[in-house]
Amino acid sequence: MSLNIHYKEDFKNRHIAPNAEDTEAMLSTLGLTSIEELIEQTVPQKIRLKKPLNLPVAKSEKEYLESLRQTASLNKVFKSYIGQGYYDTTTPGVILRNVMENPGWYTQYTPYQAEIAQGRLQALLNFQTMVIDLTGMEIANASLLDEGTAAAEAMFMQFSLRKNTQANKFFVSELLFPQTIDILKTRANPFGIELVIGDHQAFEATEEFFGAIVQYPAGNGEVFNYTSFAEKAHAKNVKLTVVADILSLTLLTPPGEWGADIVVGTTQRFGVPMGFGGPHAAFFATKDEYKRSIPGRIIGVTIDSHNNYALRMALQTREQHIRRDKATSNICTAQALLAIMASFYAVYHGPKGLKLIAERTHGLAVALSQSIEQIGYQQLNKVFFDTIRVDLGDLKDSIHRECIDNEINLNYIGTVATIALDETTSIEDIKLLNKIFSKVKAISADSVELAEEKNIQTVIPAELQRTSAYLTHPVFNLHHSEHEMLRYIKSLEAKDLSLCHSMIALGSCTMKLNATTEMIPVTWAEFGRVHPFAPADQVAGYYTVFNEIDRWLSEITGFAAMSLQPNAGAQGEYAGLMVIRAYHQDRGDHQRNIALIPSSAHGTNPASAAMAGMKIVIVKCDANGNIDVADLKAKAEEHKANLSCFMVTYPSTHGVFEESIIEICEVIHANGGQVYMDGANMNAQVGLTSPANIGADVCHLNLHKTFCIPHGGGGPGMGPIGVAAHLVKYLPGHAVVNINNEKSIHAVSSAPWGSASILIISHAYIAMMGGEGLKNATEYAILNANYMKARLEKHYPVLYSGSKGRCAHEMILDCRGFKNFGIEVVDIAKRLMDYGFHAPTVSFPVAGTLMVEPTESEPKHELDRFCDALIAIRNEITQVENGTLDKLDNPLKNAPHTAAKVTGDEWSHSYSRQTAAFPLPYVAEHKFWPSVGRVNDSFGDRSLVCACPPIESYMEEEVSL
Repeated sequence: MSLNIHYKEDFKNRHIAPNAEDTEAMLSTLGLTSIEELIEQTVPQKIRLKKPLNLPVAKSEKEYLESLRQTASLNKVFKSYIGQGYYDTTTPGVILRNVMENPGWYTQYTPYQAEIAQGRLQALLNFQTMVIDLTGMEIANASLLDEGTAAAEAMFMQFSLRKNTQANKFFVSELLFPQTIDILKTRANPFGIELVIGDHQAFEATEEFFGAIVQYPAGNGEVFNYTSFAEKAHAKNVKLTVVADILSLTLLTPPGEWGADIVVGTTQRFGVPMGFGGPHAAFFATKDEYKRSIPGRIIGVTIDSHNNYALRMALQTREQHIRRDKATSNICTAQALLAIMASFYAVYHGPKGLKLIAERTHGLAVALSQSIEQIGYQQLNKVFFDTIRVDLGDLKDSIHRECIDNEINLNYIGTVATIALDETTSIEDIKLLNKIFSKVKAISADSVELAEEKNIQTVIPAELQRTSAYLTHPVFNLHHSEHEMLRYIKSLEAKDLSLCHSMIALGSCTMKLNATTEMIPVTWAEFGRVHPFAPADQVAGYYTVFNEIDRWLSEITGFAAMSLQPNAGAQGEYAGLMVIRAYHQDRGDHQRNIALIPSSAHGTNPASAAMAGMKIVIVKCDANGNIDVADLKAKAEEHKANLSCFMVTYPSTHGVFEESIIEICEVIHANGGQVYMDGANMNAQVGLTSPANIGADVCHLNLHKTFCIPHGGGGPGMGPIGVAAHLVKYLPGHAVVNINNEKSIHAVSSAPWGSASILIISHAYIAMMGGEGLKNATEYAILNANYMKARLEKHYPVLYSGSKGRCAHEMILDCRGFKNFGIEVVDIAKRLMDYGFHAPTVSFPVAGTLMVEPTESEPKHELDRFCDALIAIRNEITQVENGTLDKLDNPLKNAPHTAAKVTGDEWSHSYSRQTAAFPLPYVAEHKFWPSVGRVNDSFGDRSLVCACPPIESYMEEEVSL
């Protein structure tokens, strides 16, 4: 027997689940002999790539982690006092291991199917409660992307709510963090909003203003009393947004108590690593009267079909898909996983623990201020929470050198340095700073008296000190030992279905393997503890990753360059459209503001176009689901003088490779427009074709879909954009870190590279798959989809397919005919839970349908399990149709069935408990029990409760029902 000493683990065989036997069986079902034959029948030849992807040879998992260790070592993890919205923090081990590093939490999907998402819904309700309590506001959402974009959402909400429609000025305190001002400039421009940036103490409100925004504490660390400012603003009908530091609100009077209309900020310092900029969960809180205008998601309390407490997403559920260009926001991805971590941080520490952390941070800042002044420096902030401001004068360079030698970063603005302390700061850190400042003045550090704890008094005046209670709900007061916290986390996790349990076949959402090796480096200190504004010479490791992923994604898309800044898919859409807008305006074509969008488009497309100041013209689709080329030509020519762009998803949202795509792009270019491609369906393109090869000018990539960043229960996501050469100069810049091109638009996200730490996940995926592996993944995504189509089309009409009868990587099952005998598509979705599955995408892009996408990382036996479930459900529908099952009392209408219901003393249904709970043999072996019955959405919306109610109220509500 010869021995193979050159054997190496091949990651692509771990990622792509079907083996050779599976492949042969699936191809046989399709009547084919090879995958190449399937691709020939699916992907139009004229858009196929002529040569393989030019990517590095695939690494094994071991090789990748070893090489990334070398790259990570190029990052220098200095002690950061930079602040500016980013702070070092301690992630409690019980949260790090059991949430952030746990696939039971990070592989969940957005909780659109509430009955199998009660755990994360509860954690997100805790988040909302935490935000409401700390800000002193009445209602909060379940997170936004980052602090800067949350501030921009607040500005636009104020703009939308203005009573004087002529008011177009927005006052911006010059003491906002510069990255936030940068984003406000981006968002204001398309709507003609005039930003007036200045000193809030000199501001005079007039009727020309619709809103104002201030920072609390201010960007320089000073804490101002804004009470009179708020009163003067309200006297002129000017609404006030406050950007607040969430930890400071345990000590400072909350903005809701002194006049804020909206409060936004980030929860990063609640246990979420800096990660060179993200991902972090922003918060958005406001008054109850504005609840229907809040951007993003809101979690609300309701009841289930058994009158028990239940949760679900309220009001804003995918509202952009309903209102499209009339939507108030294009937000689709939030930061659910990070919001969940922050909420658990608050649960673990409780109100007392949070206050102690804040008091220690503030106390050390006071002690440092006193000792710095003893040494002979002037400390400029009179009232502060965690940040002091030191005038260094002509000693600035010397201080800077000493700090670097001691691996310390301060924030320098001219000859002034701000020093922002945080949870991780210690007495020893203060002593080291004193030593540095003393050395530069040639003073012995031993002569500096560091105030003892009993002598440290707050510098916050009484009128700014918080007196109101917060986090009084039992959930924040019961789980402070690690054992209690572990059990609480696990109790919530057990209520949620994730990729740990079964495939999640969501069309357009691409729920695929998030390999453990891809995830491991995210929590390495070399990546997690780096400040996004750290000097460039300290972050060579990150720059190496960025440069490589830029090159690789450019090769995959065929484009000249990428911007990694957009931190969500919809954010990428917006960034791409703003780049197109800048291109036209730079050429003097200011009138080009028409966006042609097919009727099949994702709802975020028209919403993003509207946010970019464009007017939307809808292009028809034909009976086969394809873009109506004749209608496109007519509208492109009609709007030739004003045409900005055409937004297209490819393959189409209908799951088809449209053969007219090159002609479509040519029509747009011939009429002076640009082609924007929505990259939601890139999982059917990689290695076979590319956006540039098809004719697109811009494309965003959902890294949380095609490139394996996990969905995290509703976020994080990443949406970088690739552009053709003529658009590179307009890619987003940044106000703090110089990444600007010749004519960069202002920033679209707070951090220069968006959620930088999770870019490593996609970097790992591409590096371990290699060019051939990525192509194989695309081929198997198409094979798996067509195999499922072949099995299911005998039972459900498949709405669209290509000219040779093939679908792309997803298909649409038409369930509309079942309404004739009382079965709705939602009944099928809920019944799938009894079989242990999350429903495919419901009623999108066509109402009354299911859009199914299996991905390449599901094996044949899992595809078969899912098909068996849908076929069994179809048989149940047949029984309703022929009267074997009652039209109203049947397993579909009563789904999902909980353990409490099935095992209860009473069973009044006309079908058996066995049918309800174990409809197929495999279910008994893998049973996942929904924790609640079908949720009542309308009940919750009629009586909106978006914070944790007292325990007693659950009991009272149940009795009253």
